[in-house]
Amino acid sequence: MKYLIINGSPRKGNTWKLVVAAKDNIRRVDSSATFDEIHLIKEGLPFCCGCSACFRLGHEKCPHSVKIIEIITSMERADGIIIASTTYFMRETSVLKNLFDHLCFMTHRPHFFKSKALIITTTGGVGGGQAAKGISSFLKSIGFNRCYLFSTASYSWNDYKINEKTGLRLSNVTGRFCKDVLSGKLHSPSCLLLIPYNLFRGMSISYAKGSEFETQDGVHWAEDHRKNSVYDSSVHVPLYKKLFGQLFYIIGKFAGRKMTVTYKKD
Repeated sequence: MKYLIINGSPRKGNTWKLVVAAKDNIRRVDSSATFDEIHLIKEGLPFCCGCSACFRLGHEKCPHSVKIIEIITSMERADGIIIASTTYFMRETSVLKNLFDHLCFMTHRPHFFKSKALIITTTGGVGGGQAAKGISSFLKSIGFNRCYLFSTASYSWNDYKINEKTGLRLSNVTGRFCKDVLSGKLHSPSCLLLIPYNLFRGMSISYAKGSEFETQDGVHWAEDHRKNSVYDSSVHVPLYKKLFGQLFYIIGKFAGRKMTVTYKKD
């Protein structure tokens, strides 16, 4: 299997030591594993300028589209994705947040339905768990099928050593992540994820091609394989969840008629 590591830390410090250990754990489970790395600090990705082109016109119109498309393509090609970040006040680093800002259009148009992630965070004190949960929440919102979280306190500036207890815990989480990737199984989405998915599916009717404020959302959700499905067709959804999702689709249609997001036309 092919794994992509996205390093959101500005250097290879404490968090990277855990990434290296995780790679060793994966190789023990999956002898064919290969790894590619993206170090965001070296990518030179400019800060998102909030132009909304990705929402309105499509991410290809982003002023930083060349770099963003490269990263998206790398993520698409990976069987499993490892995202690493140190913790800055209970949040991910600014360079990782900047990537998420550039991918935020996918919260309207989820994409990575077959992707699974291992999230690794460290903290010098507290808040690493919150940072990992925040990263997981974003990944799920853009379609990720399953996220595995690992966080630990390093209590060191430059001399962190992984103790036995931490190593065993990391091995356990990494093993479950790797076996899930190898299985190819796609897990049914939670009802919580079906809410925004179907709200956007319903609301986007108001922004379909030819409407006053046409957006890429309207074009995306009007495609035949999406407009009549409560979730992506590659993922099994049981009947009770289909009914639940359809309810929020109806709510979304109603909401879309009652409120319109406008923009200044060029």
